[in-house]
Amino acid sequence: MYIPATKEERQQMLARIGIESIDELFESIPAENRLQSLLNLPRGLSEYELTHHLTSLSRKNQPAGEAVCFLGGGCYDHFVPAVVDVISSRSEYYTAYTPYQPEVSQGTLQTSFEFQTMICELTGLDVSNASLYEGATAAVEGINLAIGATGRTKRVIISEAVNPEYRQTIATYFANLPTEIVTIPAPAGKTDLAALEAALDDQTAGILIQSPNFFGIIEPVEEFATLAKEKGALTIQAFDPLSLGLLRRPGHLGVDVAIAEGQGLGTPMSYGGPFLGLFACRIDQVRRVPGRIVGETLDRNGNRCFVLTLQTREQHIRREKATSNICTNQGLLALRAAVYLALMGPQGMKEVSELCWHKAHYAADQLSNIPGIKLRFDAPFFKEFVIEVQGSAQKYVDELLARGFHAGIPLAKWYPKEENSLLVAVTEKRTKEEIDALVAAWRDILTAR
Repeated sequence: MYIPATKEERQQMLARIGIESIDELFESIPAENRLQSLLNLPRGLSEYELTHHLTSLSRKNQPAGEAVCFLGGGCYDHFVPAVVDVISSRSEYYTAYTPYQPEVSQGTLQTSFEFQTMICELTGLDVSNASLYEGATAAVEGINLAIGATGRTKRVIISEAVNPEYRQTIATYFANLPTEIVTIPAPAGKTDLAALEAALDDQTAGILIQSPNFFGIIEPVEEFATLAKEKGALTIQAFDPLSLGLLRRPGHLGVDVAIAEGQGLGTPMSYGGPFLGLFACRIDQVRRVPGRIVGETLDRNGNRCFVLTLQTREQHIRREKATSNICTNQGLLALRAAVYLALMGPQGMKEVSELCWHKAHYAADQLSNIPGIKLRFDAPFFKEFVIEVQGSAQKYVDELLARGFHAGIPLAKWYPKEENSLLVAVTEKRTKEEIDALVAAWRDILTAR
């Protein structure tokens, strides 16, 4: 507790629940897992000492703004226009919480409605909610929708090329539930279509694929969706919002549910969060959508107004009927995404997509021309690609960081057999000079070896 209870207050609380001591309260925890002595904590610090200490710690970090950033894997160094910060910093937005009497919060409801509208336009699907926590939990909610819609609890199929952190989150959610999570291999950086077809049966609730996938490769989504539909299963696609300026929209590929990490839409990298989960689906599943859906109507005077059309949160309806316990759910970040999308428009999104695509392919061509580096996979990609190097990729990352480059993400953390592989992301922010400088640094390091 921030304000500690007195000894007398603690005894009163213990007496109220019918026990005599704190130790008795924790009897259900095995003795070997209980702390047997006081924590070895340093002495308390004054405000000035604490500020000085934390500042010293922060200087050990090398943020994306102080090194040329080629990091990806779900968190990207995209440009954030100043207007996004200006609007989202307004006090009426910055301090807004989940509206428990929603109709009096017309401004909050309208921004959520506009956000939903733009996500529907972006994905080509009928319905979007008013956002989720981030991409990983959106993936879980997509699977939950597929299970509920099909009534099949036995099996869900996931590609190995789906973001490993999404897959870890899904494994955690379903660890004690009857649904089996079947992982399909991606031996050449792409989901094995034959293996997926073999795994599909009439007990499969849905399939989760990602395109562009974790390796940056564009998957044949339409083929997957066709196979799933033949077995009565739903298709869930994890997508990159900024790829849709060039690639076909999920709704046009036969996808039933589209989920995404929305960080690239106006949210900085911020040490990995907080981020924004995007979720859209077809109208026939609207009542299974998690969180909240804001709708438009007319008030008694005939004026346009906004309401919470559906509220499937456990605070609002019977718990057994709730589809999610999502609460404030990153509403501020959804606002940032709405501002970003409104500012960019279709043409702006197309231009960002084209810049990412061209710059990534230029970087891949230049890097793969260096002796000792080659592209790991031979497949179409969007803004990320994997290179294979001689020796541990992590060692090169450390050397390049010392030269001022966040060169990429070593894949061995999630794919142990890929110790020599590095995932490189190139966003619209990277200039030709920065890419050429990275190539020169790689060449120097490899030549020295």
